[in-house]
Amino acid sequence: MAEKTVNEKKLRYMEFLSRESGTRHHTDAEDMHQYELLRAGDPAAVKEAVQIFSSNLPGHISDDPLRNYKYLFVAAITLASRTAIASGMEAERAYNISDLYILKMDRLESVDAVKTLHAEMFAFYAREIAELDKKNIYSKPIVLCLDYIYEHLHEPIRLAHLAGFTGHNASYLSTLFQKEMGIPISDYILSKRIEAAKNMLKYSTYSYAEIGATLAFSSQSHFTRAFKQRTGYTPKAYRNHFFRP
Repeated sequence: MAEKTVNEKKLRYMEFLSRESGTRHHTDAEDMHQYELLRAGDPAAVKEAVQIFSSNLPGHISDDPLRNYKYLFVAAITLASRTAIASGMEAERAYNISDLYILKMDRLESVDAVKTLHAEMFAFYAREIAELDKKNIYSKPIVLCLDYIYEHLHEPIRLAHLAGFTGHNASYLSTLFQKEMGIPISDYILSKRIEAAKNMLKYSTYSYAEIGATLAFSSQSHFTRAFKQRTGYTPKAYRNHFFRP
């Protein structure tokens, strides 16, 4: 009778080795954070993915280091492509991107080369996802606005800044933004700050004052008030409920 691939004795032995070596797998929260960032088209997804992929906890699925990282690459790109589809990318495009990267990965001959390609792959998907809701939907001034807001969330953003950046007067830009986005510019900016704050509360240990200051709120009380109005939680309650160590 053939030996079972998975049985309790083998599982217990692997658990023993993990305890003895002080190693473990990444938690679900650690693994999924990179894909949550990717789904938002956040460039920070690349840094997070590289850190996860290059850590000493990515998983051991082959005794050969190169083959091990190639298997891990396939697992990562499978989730990345599904994340892209969930973000609105056409499934065929997402799968074709995946196939091309896997074909390139299959020809690589070093672990470092696989790691480099993994970072490139994540960056490619992040850029594609970030562009999804802008292509053929918004006018050029609004696309410029969205880019500016995205890159300056940590600074005060005034309508005059946006108007100067896009080359249009403030009144025209404000009306155009409301028409195309369905909300005033100030509401959009605040919603993006709150999204960023939610991630910082879930995945970091920054104080509430630090988060508020980082996201250009005028004071901690302003941050707390705006956050509760938008989410129904105070920052403290949100972290207590959703924090992922």
